[in-house]
Amino acid sequence: MSTTGIVSVTNLSKCYGNFTAVNGISFSIRRGEIFGFLGPNGAGKTTTINMMIGLARPSGGSVEIDGIDAVKNVKKAQSIMGIVPDESNLYDEMDGFDNLCFCGSLYGMRKAEREQRAKALLSQFDLAKAGKRPFKAYSKGMRRKLTIAAGIIHRPEILFLDEPTTGIDVESARQIRHLLLELKQRGTTIFITTHYIEDAERICDRIAFIAGGNIVANGTVSELMQSVSHGYAIRLTANQNLEPLAGDLQQHFDGCTVKVDTNHEVTLLCEERIPLSPVLQYLDGKGISVFEAKEIRPTLEDVFVNITGIEAEKLKKEKEKGGVAK
Repeated sequence: MSTTGIVSVTNLSKCYGNFTAVNGISFSIRRGEIFGFLGPNGAGKTTTINMMIGLARPSGGSVEIDGIDAVKNVKKAQSIMGIVPDESNLYDEMDGFDNLCFCGSLYGMRKAEREQRAKALLSQFDLAKAGKRPFKAYSKGMRRKLTIAAGIIHRPEILFLDEPTTGIDVESARQIRHLLLELKQRGTTIFITTHYIEDAERICDRIAFIAGGNIVANGTVSELMQSVSHGYAIRLTANQNLEPLAGDLQQHFDGCTVKVDTNHEVTLLCEERIPLSPVLQYLDGKGISVFEAKEIRPTLEDVFVNITGIEAEKLKKEKEKGGVAK
């Protein structure tokens, strides 16, 4: 992955009357990386991506893509983009092969080139057998994969995806994540918006959290995780109920907080690293056998909840309900 930037967004804003959807945000994307834009409905994700790809005009600020002013020279900027909206823009009556060839023609590809490329993409996306079936007969996962294939038929420098794995089955989501990582390895820069923290954590090189039209955090997964420190935590699973011992454990190990997870599980939270042996010896002296002792590290979900106050499960449910504002 190159350290040079392919995208530079500076003081970008979008207002609708008195409502500010995007509030002067700035960020950059490095060439060859997967950059994730994570936030709830109404945060400004789709508004931002629409301004970047030329579907919405900014109220202020600038977008530069590979040296092109994407606000003043929309068509030129779009020529090096692949765009995958959150809802498919392909034709239901056309089959997969013809849909891809039609998209290739829109980008000025010659017939022989686009047909060869369409066949290669159907094979790469595991859609070769479905290539002659009408698009309306595809499953949600297949429709999503073909829509992504259509977005890259012209080999764009940068690919924009709005919610790439929303509403599809687990296996199709896994395949799409794998395909995006393959595209990255081939040099494609990828910008994705998503509600799904696990998607961002698995495939993104860097992530920006957006809430209320503002970027509230931006960095690599490891950098973001460093912003949430609960010191050291050990989760213990035992052969009997640990809840009655929680107070004794906390008193015996000064400086630790004991959190009861379930009857047979507790978590010890301390600012300093806890030697495990004294804890096990203490419990053994109480006649309690520990089946598992595991150090708990902060996750990207912890970071997101800490910064935004929004629970990850609520984030998923918002998308499933199909919120209005994006």
